[in-house]
Amino acid sequence: MSRTPPLPLRAVLLNTADIELWPAGLLRARGNGHARLLARARRVLRRKRDGAWLAAELEDGLHPLRPGLQREPGMVAAMRALGTHPAHRRNGLEHVDTLPLHRLHQRLAALGLDADAYATRTCLTLTHEPDWLALADFDRWQRPLWLRIDAARAWRHLRDAALADGIVLEAISGYRSHDYQLGIFARKLARGLTVEEILAVNAAPGFSEHHSGLALDIGSTDEPPAEESFERTPAFGWLRDNAGGYGFSMSYPRDNPHGIVYEPWHWRFYANFNQAA
Repeated sequence: MSRTPPLPLRAVLLNTADIELWPAGLLRARGNGHARLLARARRVLRRKRDGAWLAAELEDGLHPLRPGLQREPGMVAAMRALGTHPAHRRNGLEHVDTLPLHRLHQRLAALGLDADAYATRTCLTLTHEPDWLALADFDRWQRPLWLRIDAARAWRHLRDAALADGIVLEAISGYRSHDYQLGIFARKLARGLTVEEILAVNAAPGFSEHHSGLALDIGSTDEPPAEESFERTPAFGWLRDNAGGYGFSMSYPRDNPHGIVYEPWHWRFYANFNQAA
């Protein structure tokens, strides 16, 4: 198994509790003004809770895109992240830190969720977000697929090995922030669903493996995304027989102890897996 070359710095998402720092070249322009700005920008500061663009990092400094930028929650941490190189080397390996849970218990309580009771009932644990992620691929909709760098390399190995066997594996989604998951819950509650109805198909915010950057949903080009019918495809058969050799395991088989519906599309990379060639 050959190694994938190290990912370049421009393909790194810097992550803080409130703000993500995106490589400008990976964002889609929102009008001509944004297109001209992105052409000159290195990174764009993006608010996590609603995706709003806050500022662009240019050669001559930070260009605000919203009034009151210095009063924006999380700006101090975002500015600190801008000044650091994320791919810290420790014993020759890239080091990834995790972010604090950032008021998660209070935010869950506001949605009517008791985090401790949920953890006890499902045997799931609260999952911290990584402080940086690598561009692993582009998903079915050509959106950047962010994963932790070890999972990103493993996904590339897995995808390429499948392709060599005539199997096309398609990424559906990877890293998701706590804010993203909280937004799913807020929108579904606004539509009249109960918390229990939502929990039948979505992990509680803070408990999804996607927060870790180690999990991704996988599909095949001839199947709708995230459907049980994926288990009848050659792609799933290949994953079942080969994914373990690349450090991936299906997290939610039938009758899993977490009470989560069967998800043949959801696979997690285990960070202690030896990726030696």
